[in-house]
Amino acid sequence: MRVHKLMSETIETSSRVQMVDITQRIQKLMLANRVESGLAVVVVPHTTAGITLQENADPNTQHDLLKKLESLVPQMESFYQHDEGNSDAHVKSALVGNSVTLPIAAGRLVLGKWQAVYFCEFDGPRERRVQVKFIDEGTELD
Repeated sequence: MRVHKLMSETIETSSRVQMVDITQRIQKLMLANRVESGLAVVVVPHTTAGITLQENADPNTQHDLLKKLESLVPQMESFYQHDEGNSDAHVKSALVGNSVTLPIAAGRLVLGKWQAVYFCEFDGPRERRVQVKFIDEGTELD
């Protein structure tokens, strides 16, 4: 088993709330590191962003998810006390989560037919990071 160094990808967002498909970025990192079988752990080290698996065939899915989160957790609430004015982003991040672990087989991420890995921005636009760690079932490093 080989555990690869922690890698980082920069994500640029252009609006306050947004979902960005990062599946191909993860796949490229995986291929560059020649991981054929194992696990990919993808983490967002931000308290106002998240990561999730979601449908990639219909962009209305992302729209619907973001609209539902907005209706459940509005940007402004009378009871919010966080000084930065982004309490909703913290709550949305907690609901969505900050990591996914994906199996890798035959040099590909194991995803359902319509699944993709999405970075979820809740307090943008910003420059963000996504961190990836591969655990490879292959041979030891030379």
